[in-house]
Amino acid sequence: MRIPSLVLAVLAAAGISRAATTIALNWFPEAEHAGFFAAQAANLYADAGVEVKLLPGGPGAPVLQQVATGRVDFGVSNADEVLIARSQGVPVVAVLAPIQTSPRVIMVHQGSGIRKLSDLRNLTLAIEPQAPFANFLKRKLPLEGVRFVPYGGSVAPFVADSTFAQQAYGISEPFVAQQKGAKPVNLLVSDLGYNPYTSVLVVSEKTLKERPDLVKKVVRASQQGWGRYLQHPEAANAAIRAVNSQVDLPVLQFGHQELLKLCRNADTDSLGLGIMTAARWDDLAAQLVEMGVIPKGKVDPSKAWSRAFLPR
Repeated sequence: MRIPSLVLAVLAAAGISRAATTIALNWFPEAEHAGFFAAQAANLYADAGVEVKLLPGGPGAPVLQQVATGRVDFGVSNADEVLIARSQGVPVVAVLAPIQTSPRVIMVHQGSGIRKLSDLRNLTLAIEPQAPFANFLKRKLPLEGVRFVPYGGSVAPFVADSTFAQQAYGISEPFVAQQKGAKPVNLLVSDLGYNPYTSVLVVSEKTLKERPDLVKKVVRASQQGWGRYLQHPEAANAAIRAVNSQVDLPVLQFGHQELLKLCRNADTDSLGLGIMTAARWDDLAAQLVEMGVIPKGKVDPSKAWSRAFLPR
């Protein structure tokens, strides 16, 4: 696979040599990447002996393909995307899961009276039709009178129409919609049982095998970065603003408050930030098989993740 010209341009503009260790983000730098920026801002990667460059993503960024082909060393993705990629022969492995509860929500208007996902009816819903979570919702909910339209990435249609609902990340878009005068209610998709780990750090099987010391350094510094961000977000927020002027500081501050809840649970309390469990990966794989997203028997979920590089 040839590296996209946009990625080459980003690499050149940032002065990145192949001697640097690269982490490709799956979207424009925002709160869901803040722990990685915190690690960089606090020199945690440098203290571990690694020079790390964070590469901005965007719509359709081929993060997992770039990781698998060695164009970048690490990537940021979500757990369901990792399993889907592996079902297609892309040899990537998740090694850190900073966000334990997916921030994916369906955003509705307070005036709609809708307070749970099963109440969704008689409205327009903007959603990515091919997204696994969309498939899950359609299988689990009646969705009477719901008209589906493509998700355009903006809250403007939501703000303008009280009968409009949309997919969103609960750490950003609801705050933006509120700033524009709307009164959003966030319905977590995870409450319905679909809860892939989010913003997972991913590496190729080749790098995992040939450069385990590098993987260990990057994983542990990233974990420390997320811990630092949750306690003191200021440096990470400033670093994100420096590379993405389109995201306002109040949005990042809102995202931090939400991530305080989403990054921690009973698993992290006992095993540490970024931990992953076999039960979560097995359940997710079974859901994707049930939805027909991946063929039965095509993916061994135990090979899609490793916590060997996290502190014991």
